[in-house]
Amino acid sequence: MRTVTSYTLKELVLYFLKLGTWGFGGPVALVGYMQRDLVDTRKWLTEEEFKEGIALAQLAPGPLAAQLGIYIGFVHYRLLGATLAGLAFVLPSFIMVVLLGVIYKIYSGIPAMQAVFYGVGAAVIGIISMSAYKLTVKSISKFQLSALRQNWLLWLFYLLGAVLTVITQREEVLLFVATGLIYMLVKAPPTWLRKPAVLPAVSLAAIGFWEFSSDDLFKIAVFFAKAGAFVFGSGLAIVPFLHAGVVQEYGWLTELEFVDSVAVAMITPGPVVITVGFIGYLVAGFPGASVAALATFLPCFLFTVILAPSFRKIAANKSIKAFVDGITASVVGALVGSVIIIGTRSIIDIPTGLIAIATVLALLYVKRLQEPQLILIAAVLGMVIKSL
Repeated sequence: MRTVTSYTLKELVLYFLKLGTWGFGGPVALVGYMQRDLVDTRKWLTEEEFKEGIALAQLAPGPLAAQLGIYIGFVHYRLLGATLAGLAFVLPSFIMVVLLGVIYKIYSGIPAMQAVFYGVGAAVIGIISMSAYKLTVKSISKFQLSALRQNWLLWLFYLLGAVLTVITQREEVLLFVATGLIYMLVKAPPTWLRKPAVLPAVSLAAIGFWEFSSDDLFKIAVFFAKAGAFVFGSGLAIVPFLHAGVVQEYGWLTELEFVDSVAVAMITPGPVVITVGFIGYLVAGFPGASVAALATFLPCFLFTVILAPSFRKIAANKSIKAFVDGITASVVGALVGSVIIIGTRSIIDIPTGLIAIATVLALLYVKRLQEPQLILIAAVLGMVIKSL
């Protein structure tokens, strides 16, 4: 039973425009802002509705904060609300990363810009290392003997994802699907497997502002759609997919350009996944940015509007939960593997190593410092070090 709507669609869209413009801090912070503003302060949603949205965002693929925003739009205004809320949330940061892409293309060869990203790249390694650790603890278990024993299979999937990523320097989607299926079969086999006579009702079914080619746009659309369909939880979980594709498979970006693109996502508000717009711009101008962003966010939008009406029933399905847990373990492992690969190529000397370590320590012990501030400090340090 839904609550009586106490806000207009216009008010909802304006809220997500503001959140997308000023919402720094990553997915956890963005979710916290939504709960504070929409549940506690404005009371547009009940606690139950908000928790239902969190659960859907965690179970279905897609960046957590963006998917929750889409779901909130869907609660009272259905498809139109989901569409407008999602667009309003993503649009401000998309515009920002495109503008940064223009600036980057023009000035990336200038020594001052290179000095900035010398420090920024090292800080990014520290940030994503810390994020990988937090994701590991949240998605699998704490580093305690009892927890390790209880979740040994998830830890095995995690290590497989990390090791294979380091060895092959790419992410295998089939590995993710396989770990999901294995964990589901071990922990919660679906009823149709226990009763073979009954067939499943549903089967599980990827500076040139205008310088682009149709072939590039098609490749961008396919690749980013596949990436968006296999991102669970934190937006940084998309990093291994992007690294494998844009650097290793297609060679669209160099290693340093990729690290810079992650840095751009850190210093802009809104969902971290919006880095795809920056990458798309570097590859194929504004059309590439638009296609990359649309392809990445489309899967989570479709999953949300399709699953939301019957989500309570779906969320109670232990087999689906086990499938998602298995996939998440190997995906987070792949993220760790990608951090190792990127780190070995971005930490090029003692100063960059010290910046990366200092970033991790700051995130651990200086609670007032957020990622965008650390990125800016690293940029200043990079310029100072290079000028000496």
